[in-house]
Formats: sequence, C-alpha cells, structure tokens
Amino acid sequence: MNPPSTSPLNETHLRRRAFLKGAFTLGAVSLLTPALLRATASGEAPAILKTGSGQKVKLACVGIGNRGGDIIKALHATGLAEIVALCDTDMGAPHTEKTLKAFPGIPRFQDFRQMFDKMGKDIEAVSVGTPDFSHFPITMLAMSLGKHVYCEKPMAHSYRQTELMMAAEAKYKIVAQMGNQGHSEENYFQFKAWTEAGIIKDVTKITAFMNNTRRWHGKTYPDYLPEEPVPATLDWDCWLATAETHRYNKGYQNGEWRSWFDFGNGALGDWGAHMIDTAHEFLALGLPTEINPKLEGYSPLVFPQASTLEFKFPARGKLPPVDLTWYDGQQNLPQLPENYGDAIVDGDIPPPTAGANDAKKLIPGKVLYSETLTFKGGTHAKGLQILPSANARDIASRLPKVPKTPSNHFANFLLACQGREATRSNFAVSGPLCQAMALGIIAQRVNSPLKFDPVTRRITNHRVADALLDGPPPRKNWEQFYRL
Repeated sequence: MNPPSTSPLNETHLRRRAFLKGAFTLGAVSLLTPALLRATASGEAPAILKTGSGQKVKLACVGIGNRGGDIIKALHATGLAEIVALCDTDMGAPHTEKTLKAFPGIPRFQDFRQMFDKMGKDIEAVSVGTPDFSHFPITMLAMSLGKHVYCEKPMAHSYRQTELMMAAEAKYKIVAQMGNQGHSEENYFQFKAWTEAGIIKDVTKITAFMNNTRRWHGKTYPDYLPEEPVPATLDWDCWLATAETHRYNKGYQNGEWRSWFDFGNGALGDWGAHMIDTAHEFLALGLPTEINPKLEGYSPLVFPQASTLEFKFPARGKLPPVDLTWYDGQQNLPQLPENYGDAIVDGDIPPPTAGANDAKKLIPGKVLYSETLTFKGGTHAKGLQILPSANARDIASRLPKVPKTPSNHFANFLLACQGREATRSNFAVSGPLCQAMALGIIAQRVNSPLKFDPVTRRITNHRVADALLDGPPPRKNWEQFYRL
C-alpha cells in the first residue's frame, strides 16, 4: 500500500467532485456481499424491525474497545438492549478484552459487512463506536438495511458524509442518535426551557473553549508514519474503511487517530458537540457564512497546537447575527468576563507547560452574551449560570422550572427504537452542528479565512477548501457507501 502524498492538500481532493458527479454503476457495489447487494440494490424500502415497547432491542455493536466499549456498557446498563453481535476490526486485541469478557458467547466479527450479511435479520439496532472517519460507511449500510443507529459524535469525517447521513435518516425512516450525551441532561432541558421562556434571547456572541492537553500537543510530524508490521488481530483494510490508504503504524490506532487530519476531527470535533450543541439547536444557528482561523503550530498533517476559530452566523429571521469563537490549545485562553468566577478548579487538568507556576487550568466551557444577560456554561451535561448583574437580579424570580430528564441519552435512543420516545440528537438536529464544525476543521487544514454560501453550500473563496467539503475520494471498493 502506498501512503497518501506528503503534500496532503493536492489535486486528489479536487478529483472528489468528479467522483460525486460521475455515473455510479452496479459494479461499484460489487464488494458488498451477495445478500447485502440484493438488499441495497433492490430499490425497495428496507424492512425495519419493530421492537415492542416491552421487548429488549436486539443490538449489534461495531467498535467494542475504548470509547466503543463504554457505549456498549452504557446501552446495556439501561436494561433495554440485548447484545446480539460484536464487531471490531481488531477483535481480540487488549483494548477489546474487557467487552469480550463481559459478553461471552456473543457472535463476533471483524468486518461489519459480514456481520450484516450473516445476522442482518436478527439485528434491530447498531451502536457505532469506531474512530470518527469510519462512522460513515457503517452507519450508511446499517440505515440502508433498516437498522436504527446510535453513532458516536461527531457523525462523520466530512461535510458531505454528514449530509448523506442526514438524507439517509430521512429516506429510510429509522431512529438515529448522535452520541453527545449531555443533549439528554440538564444542559438540554435547561437551555430549552430558558429559550422558550425568553430568558435566553438576542444572543450575539458566544465564546467556547477547551484548553486541555491533546494527543498532538508538543509533537511535530514532518511526514506520515513509517510502515510497521500489521498485528495478527487487525484487519487493517477494514479499519481504514473509506479513508485514504496509509501504511500501518500503531501511531494511528487507539485514539492516536484523533491527531491526524486524515482520520480525526481535532479538539473542535471531539468537544464541540458537547459544548455548543444546545446553543446551535435552540438559537437555530444553522451554518456560518465566514470562518476566520488564527492558528499556532500549523501542520498540514496533524491539528494545530492552538486554534482560535471565529464563526460568523447570519441573522435568522428575528434572531440577530452571532459571532461564535472557539479556543483550543493549552495556552490559548479566551478573555472571560471579570465576574466569570474561579477558573482554576480542576486538578486533573495539567498546566499548559511543565513547571509554569502561574499557568491557569481552565475547565472547558462557554460564555453566551445577550443584550441584557451573560451566561456561563460548561460542557456535556452541565447547565448554565447567569452571571451577576442588575438584570440578573431582576430576572431571578422569573426563571422557569427545568424539567428532569425522563431518560439518559442511551435510554432515549433505545426507547425511541421501541416507539416510546423521540431521540433528542437525531441526525436532522446534530447534522448541521457537525457540518458547522466540519467547516471549522477545513479552515484549520487550509489555514485560511473561508467564506461559505449556505444556499449553494459551497466555499466561495478557496478552491481546495471547497473540495475538502467532500473529503478525499474513497478508496477503491469503498465507493458504494456514498450511494446507499
């Protein structure tokens, strides 16, 4: 296998457009197994298995180590799911052992296509806890076969992949949930209640920040990693999925993929879905028209050492324009209100540099600025506080009661599979958020201001950035997932 060009932003990305516009023949789906080929090429709507309200959902789990294992544990703990299949490209590796021991005797697979071929009739829903870049093909195939999907955040690895997943959710009428679990906790219900009551209104500025240490901090990569022997437990081709071809190196696996543009989504993709999700939904932010990056330690291969990304969201009806600024990087701290409060409260977050005695340790969070109030928020499930002011004192007695969550994020998905609830972070909701983040990641990759037209859905001022909306052409024999 040849690695991608050491100049990653090349004509390969520009050829992606031709692939998407070109003819797509049945031969391109020939790598699906015969049963799947018949199911996806028939043109008929998939038969969606209906789970009774008192029956457990028959759940297949793709990605069973690391975060994938946590997802399986949480879904199983609800008491609403029966685990019927386990799938991992590195089945039997040390990071999968905990899940395998917890569910002995369950059918095991290395290739999700073979799993669906052999057990499709016994599967009602699928959890996707694989690396970001491989969410897309697994989720698309599952939806095309009528399976409900719990997909870890962010949904996909490109703007276009996310768009196709949103369309497939609507086309196949399945239940989908993106795994930003705070979207089923106080973070969600409080923001919703305060917005509906007019407490949160006329927001014009949002600051969001995540200054924790990331895997790529302090590292430089002049080139892609050298080839190493592929472990006996690993199906490297299936691990790569639709991503570009790379020679195997352990430096791409087990979370290290997060560092690389070819595989991950950086700090913004990892944390943005936990921090700006409610603002994006309930302020109806949609897609930005401008993204202005300021980067430190730029690399064409891995994410920057620090990023400040300014997103400009236009007015939406009566809602004013919003400037949302994202900060990551250990020393790239945002300017916060004087009355923000104690920022040095988490001893588990390391200082920006070893031995820096005056270094602040800032918990990930956000600040929302409206015409009359300023709100301080955290990440994941954590709710908002109104920062002290005369207006805040006046409004304290008018704060609406925030309902308690009827179900956590995992139970919400499974209850939706049973027809008892609606998912709170379905792809129609989470997709535009992921697309907004994808635009920020493109700005990081090209290190240039971008202008985006939400009507034509094109980047109008940068040819390579516009091509990156679609991502690189899929590897040979992986094209079919873009047309399911």
